Parts: sequence; structure tokens; C-alpha cells
Amino acid sequence: MNKTDKIFVAGHKGLVGSAIVRALSAQGYDNLLLRSKAELDLTQQSQVDEFFKTEKPDYVFLAAAKVGGIHANNTYRGDFIYHNLAIQTHVIEAARQYEVKRLLFLGSSCIYPRACPQPMKEEYLLQSALEPTNEPYAIAKIAGIKLCEAYNHQHGTDFASVMPTNLYGPGDNFHLENSHVLPALLRKAHEAKINGAANLKVWGTGKALREFLYVDDMAAACIFVMQQKGHKDMLNIGTGQEVSIKELAELICEVVGFEGHLEFDTSKPDGTPRKLIDTSKLNQLGWQPQVSLKQGLRATYDWCLKNKAF
Repeated sequence: MNKTDKIFVAGHKGLVGSAIVRALSAQGYDNLLLRSKAELDLTQQSQVDEFFKTEKPDYVFLAAAKVGGIHANNTYRGDFIYHNLAIQTHVIEAARQYEVKRLLFLGSSCIYPRACPQPMKEEYLLQSALEPTNEPYAIAKIAGIKLCEAYNHQHGTDFASVMPTNLYGPGDNFHLENSHVLPALLRKAHEAKINGAANLKVWGTGKALREFLYVDDMAAACIFVMQQKGHKDMLNIGTGQEVSIKELAELICEVVGFEGHLEFDTSKPDGTPRKLIDTSKLNQLGWQPQVSLKQGLRATYDWCLKNKAF
């Protein structure tokens, strides 16, 4: 990418999209095409077509998606598969039709089978059944990957896909009922500290293992992959390191300054015992994450306090 190229960041107000915009701007890319949903509804093919016809972007980061936690995914199954299929199909087709130089499609690690061997390698995709609760979302994301692959094969496009692990950072969802484990624990620890609570309740045994990637590292990886012209194989993006929920909670308490005790509610589920992705392919290309979990948590907490996120 040249600094003057037109770069369309679809989903620029989301967790990943906003981080990509921050990273591009910091690197001197100032010809960014950004549209809110009110300005451009990606589920409407006519609007997407008119946008690409008029603006003719050179590069596209497809970070727009309908996302949510387990409850939302399982409750609004039709919405999740329809909206995601519509968004990605319209953008990818328009990118082909109007000859975008390169497109990067962002998926999710939930595309891998429920009983996937650990760590999860790219070639494990479609090897067995998906997790039932988020199957519609995962199927939509898999369709996006396969659409990029099929267009590359048939039309000679240069479209790539990346699969991030669990992300966190500035702009995350900190709602206690429908956020993911890290932002929920961060908010719980903050409120426990403010209220002078003696204990912090954590769901499950604390033994489950998870991998977390700071969103600015994710953005840096996306730009790195975008620059790998002609590399079209799907790539995992993560740290390659895992931490137990107990260790995560202890680290969050340290960052927040909560000095009470952790109380594990073993009547609540742990979820999948382990969920780690294999990042060796991306590492071999020359990319490594730069932000440690403690650094990322501190930066996220500082952002929350500054922006009154909770």
C-alpha cells in the first residue's frame, strides 16, 4: 500500500476496525474511506455497489460484522447468519467487480470445530462439527473465507483471510451481561474496588485456558498481512500463549488495584477447557505480537477510566 492509496475500512467504529484506523493513521495513511452504517448500509447491495463505483477503493479491510456473545448468537441465529452473509458477500463482490488491489477479510476463531485439536491449525477448518451455539455466525464467516478463495481461483483476485483469537482493548464491550470474559472481569474488578467489596466472584473453576490478543496488535497484524501481496492462504492471528481464567482474574485485580479475594462459582460452566490457535504460519512470515497481557490490560483499563466506559 502507498500512503496515497484509497483504503476502505469497513466497520471502522468497531473494536478491530477502529484499531486498524488508529494504526493506519499513525503510519501516515491519510486517504481513508470511512462510512457509518447510517451513511452506508453494507447489507444493501445497491448501496455497496454505488459506493465502490463512486469511490473506487484500492484496498479493503473487511472488519464489519454483526457480533455478540453466546446468548445473542444462540438467540438471534437468523439475524447472525443473514447479516454477516449479506455484508461480506456484497463487499467482496464489489471488490472483485471494481478491481480492488487487495482485500483482507476478518473471520473469527469460532470457525474451528468444537472438538478441534489444540493448538488449532488453519488446516483443521471443516474437519468436524461446529459449536452449536454460534454455528450460524461461524458458517457465515466460513462462507466469507471460501468466497475469497473461490474468487482468487476463478477471477485471479488477491483476497486474503485472517482468523483472530480472543481480542480485547479500547472500544471493547464492557456490558456485564453480554460481554466476553476479559472485559467483564475488568469491570467487575473495578466496581468491586470502588464499592470496597471483600470478594470478586468469577464464573467456573478458573481452570479453563484462554488466549488473548490486544487489539492494536491485531491491527498491526492486519496491516502486515495486507502488505504480503499475493499471499492468499488463511492465517491465524494470536499470541500463541494461553492463560488460565484464574491467572487472568489475578492479573486484572493487580492492574485495577482490587485487593480482595477471588471467589470461584463452580455452579457456573467453564466452557471449552482450552482454546489456543497455532500462529506458526504468520510467525514464519515475520510477524510477532508486541504487547504483553499485563501491558494490554493496563492500557485498556486506563482507556476505560479516561472514557468512562463503565
